[in-house]
Amino acid sequence: MLYGLLMFIFQYTSRRQVNREISCPQFRENLMQFFPELETLPHADTLFRVLKKTDVSQLEKIHVSLVNKFIRQKKFSRFLVNNCYPIAIDGTQKLSRNVQFAEQLLERKKKKSSNKEGKSENSSDEKVEYQYYIYILEANLSFSNGLVIPLISEFLEYQLGDQLNSKQDCELRAFYRLGDRLKAFFSHLSIMLLLDGLYANGPVMEYCTEKNWQFMIVLKDKDLTTVWQEYHSLSKLKPQDQLQQAWGKREQSFSWVNAIHYEFDNGKKYLPVHVVVCEENWKEVNSDGEVEEKFSRHAWLSSRPLNANNVHERCNLGARFRWGIESSILVEKHQGYQYEHCFSLDWNAMKGCHYLMRLAHMLNTLALFSTAAAKTIRNLGKRGFLSLVRSTLSGPWFIEGDIERLVNKPFRLCLP
Repeated sequence: MLYGLLMFIFQYTSRRQVNREISCPQFRENLMQFFPELETLPHADTLFRVLKKTDVSQLEKIHVSLVNKFIRQKKFSRFLVNNCYPIAIDGTQKLSRNVQFAEQLLERKKKKSSNKEGKSENSSDEKVEYQYYIYILEANLSFSNGLVIPLISEFLEYQLGDQLNSKQDCELRAFYRLGDRLKAFFSHLSIMLLLDGLYANGPVMEYCTEKNWQFMIVLKDKDLTTVWQEYHSLSKLKPQDQLQQAWGKREQSFSWVNAIHYEFDNGKKYLPVHVVVCEENWKEVNSDGEVEEKFSRHAWLSSRPLNANNVHERCNLGARFRWGIESSILVEKHQGYQYEHCFSLDWNAMKGCHYLMRLAHMLNTLALFSTAAAKTIRNLGKRGFLSLVRSTLSGPWFIEGDIERLVNKPFRLCLP
């Protein structure tokens, strides 16, 4: 497992590369001084044979236990939003294939015309093929200082859908499974969920309320028409529920309406919802060197009533930083973590690799945000820093006794 973790920490791109790099004599010698219990290092194929037979959910539990340790030590207490830990949830595709290598894969129709002369899309010669893919719902701690900590993953599986109606698994169904596990892992934690417009519906808000979670959910213009009607009607009658402020280089205007009566489930249920809209403008220099004014508009559903004292914190420091999980997933996909690479066609081993990758990303993130590495990272950049660590371990740069002193020194994580 250590071998697999290092594969992602040092951002190796393939089994061959990790075998070539980690198994070199100097790397192995240095590593075994850090971990005296190691007798030898395995081959990458050995790791994947082990992952096939392992309960890989234990890897995620180790990940969560480490995060819980840092929470108990109050490492993130300065970055809370309304005294809550902001957790962003978002779904993303891991990979797609034209061959179904596992029964858990989701499927979608992929049209491909057999006519080489280029007939219209409605041609009778058009054939329907299927594409198989892996889709995952991710949950990350997403703080306003840019620190994003991977938490847990929920894999969508074909069999977990609505089998009676021949429907495969979907992101909303996976959300409830992920939410149940999130509550089990962090049962007493004050949480604020940061969600996109897919989750702007009554059942999701009711579920969050039952879990005693706060939330900030993106509200799109075409969603919850009755709520929008109430907002537009009531906002004109409550001019006091507004706030104008400067945030960085942006001029912001907030307007909110609390306790809008929202009915769902064919009128059988209702919830009071709180809506806030932020309109802002700022100036930018365009590609032609001209200064132009920019405008944007954002709207959210809030679990708590808004007021002039909390609207900035909930919106600017909480809801807006939902982008942190999107940025984190892009890093995993395109900056060395090989998110879209399968590593194994065995479903269990593939999940094990995914959990190791997320754990490695968390460890790297904490290291890169630590005050101990700040000066080096300013000079080398984040990827340059990881390259320096990797090259240091692979060379004869340690003086005798250095590693022993490092291992025996008490570990302390300091975040800025």
